[in-house]
Amino acid sequence: MSSRHDIDVRPIRADEIPDWIRAMNTGFLRPPSVSEAEIADRSTYIVPGRTLGAFDGDRCVGTFRSFAQEVTAVGGAAVRADAISNVTVTSTHRRRGVLTRMMAQDLAAARDRGDTVATLIAAEYPIYGRYGFGAATTAAEWTVDVPRAGLDPRWAGPGDGGRVDLVDGDEVRKTGPGLHERLRRSQPGAIDRSERWWQTATGALLLDRAPWTEPFHALYRTADGEPEGLLTYTVDDRWGDAKQPQQTAKVKDLVAVSPAAERALWHHVCSIDWVTAVRTGWRAPDDLLPHLLPDPRAAAITTQADWLWIRILDVVAALEARTYASAGVLVLEVTDPDGLSRGRYRLDASPEGASCTPTTEEAGLVLPVASLGSLWLGDESAVRLAALGRVREVRAGAALSADALLRTSRRPWCPDMF
Repeated sequence: MSSRHDIDVRPIRADEIPDWIRAMNTGFLRPPSVSEAEIADRSTYIVPGRTLGAFDGDRCVGTFRSFAQEVTAVGGAAVRADAISNVTVTSTHRRRGVLTRMMAQDLAAARDRGDTVATLIAAEYPIYGRYGFGAATTAAEWTVDVPRAGLDPRWAGPGDGGRVDLVDGDEVRKTGPGLHERLRRSQPGAIDRSERWWQTATGALLLDRAPWTEPFHALYRTADGEPEGLLTYTVDDRWGDAKQPQQTAKVKDLVAVSPAAERALWHHVCSIDWVTAVRTGWRAPDDLLPHLLPDPRAAAITTQADWLWIRILDVVAALEARTYASAGVLVLEVTDPDGLSRGRYRLDASPEGASCTPTTEEAGLVLPVASLGSLWLGDESAVRLAALGRVREVRAGAALSADALLRTSRRPWCPDMF
């Protein structure tokens, strides 16, 4: 058996992409075969130097990819992020430090580039905390029992003068990116979407590894004709006994930049003939949907789990990038086993702006960098983390003061998987 010292971790070459894809498919328990179409597609977005492979001789046994991303901080600033994806270690090569080596290389390079944070969506919860990542957002999915919801079955459109129209993929590619940018500027935790994202979401780019079902797209416009919401969904074909329709609509994406648009689009999908259930897809945990229904209990949570994980690479830049609803001073001692963000920092914050500087003052809170990642977008509570033993309060009341500064009125949310 090869030892960890026999495994070479390095950026892959172009001719190694097929073996890298095979290893990634194997790691995710997908058929390990690799098609020419998949090679061609993945070659278009593999960034040289940022796609790592772990090699045991000529065989790729570990995969790791990162790419440039922007994540929205509290207040709307776009923060440079090192987005991490496609992480696998082949089952025959576990527990040999392969992931640790790939992660260390990538995070060090990201810090040197000047990225403020690293991001990922964890397939398994226990893995990434040891690399300094903290769960920073939560996502929830509801299933709506449409007959029980209490909506007017004769609803024919919004009553605010706006309208909902079904549109095609061409219109989505024209209107969707601008709508998403408007949402992203106001939604902490949201990330940018590439042109390729919109092509695959509308069928302009078909991937042979993913079966394609043409979805429906509904666009909400205000009375003035301004687009403010876009809904994408599919509907299955299921009938019960006595020829009763039992179709389920599955929401693939809903972008709304106003409550009116959100209300109209949810009402639209919940009022389609034959649709008796609506699966909402991954939404913010405080989504308006349940309480847009006359009977909120008709929307039952199907799944709720951690979503976007944050690893702070630059404490000063991260804390200065976001806004604060109140004024206060917070001295944090951040521990970091990798040394990337270790130090003691003084945050002076107010609604007018914030400054963060290294300091020798006594810390009010001592916390690992993973806990700071959980707190940064405002969803987690320092008081709660202190009760869990993930934050140590040196000065009495410091955790409560941290919550007053850091927490947000609406919860952060990342609408996308990557």
